[in-house]
Amino acid sequence: MKRDFLFGLGVAFLALILLVAVFGPMRYSVTDAVGSKFEPPSADHWLGTDHLGRDVFCRLAYGARMSLLIGIAVQGVAIFFGLLVGTASGYGRRWVDNILMRFTDGMFAFPDILLAILIMGVLRSTNLGFLESLPKMISATLPVFAALAVVGWPSMARLIRNQVLSLKEQEFVVASRALGASHWHVVRRHILPHLWGLVLAVAMVGMAMVILAEGSLSFLGIGIPPPWPSWGSMINDARSYMASHPLLLAWPCLTLSLTILALNFVGDGLRDRYDPKLRTKS
Repeated sequence: MKRDFLFGLGVAFLALILLVAVFGPMRYSVTDAVGSKFEPPSADHWLGTDHLGRDVFCRLAYGARMSLLIGIAVQGVAIFFGLLVGTASGYGRRWVDNILMRFTDGMFAFPDILLAILIMGVLRSTNLGFLESLPKMISATLPVFAALAVVGWPSMARLIRNQVLSLKEQEFVVASRALGASHWHVVRRHILPHLWGLVLAVAMVGMAMVILAEGSLSFLGIGIPPPWPSWGSMINDARSYMASHPLLLAWPCLTLSLTILALNFVGDGLRDRYDPKLRTKS
C-alpha cells in the first residue's frame, strides 16, 4: 500500500512537471528581463524575478523542458544500445559475450562525470559544420546529450545481459529452441517481452541520474550554456544571493530534488510490478 501511494505520488508530480514544461515558458521570455530585479512573488511573476529581472517560474519551466527532453533522449539511446548489446551478449556465444562485456567494462573504468566532461570538451573544440545548420538551442545542448548518452548505456546493457542469461535457461525458452525455433524468433517472442518491465523501471531511475548529471554539469558552468536556462545554472546563479534572497535558490533546488525523487518512486513502483521477486517488506 505504501509503495502504491509513493508510485501514484511520483506519477502525479511528473505529470505536473510535464504540464509546466510544455505550457509554462509561454508566459514570458526566459532569456530577457521582464521586470525589476528581485521582485517578490506576485500575480505577474508567480515566483518572482531573479537578479537580472527574468521571470523565475518561466525559467524553471523551461529548465524542466530541457531536463525532460535530455533525460528522455538519453534514456532512449540507453535502451536501444542496452537492448542491442545486452541481448547479444546474454544470448549469443561466449566469445561474443566476452568481447561485448570487456568493452562495457572498459566504459565503466572511467568515472561517468569525467568522461562526459571529456566528450563535451572534444565536441565543442571540434569544428562540426552540421551544428551550425541546427537551431541554436539544439546545437547548444547536443554536446551535453551526446556525452550523457555515451556514459548512460553501459549500465543498461549489463542489467539486460544478466536478465537474458537468466531467461534463456527458462523452460519455455529451452522448449522453443528444442522445437526448432530460430534464435531471432526466440529473442523476439520470448526474451524481449520479458525485458520491457525491467527496462522501463531502470530507465526511470536512469532518467533521474541523467537529470542530476545535467544539473551538475550546468552548475559547474559546462552544461547547458547561457542564455538557455537549466536548473543547475539557476542554482549556480542564485547561490551568490543565498543570504539576501533565499527563495531564488530554493525554487530550483526543490524542483530538481522533487523531480529526481518522483522518478525514483515511479521506477521502484514499476520494478515491483514487473519483477515481484525484487519486492521487499515495507
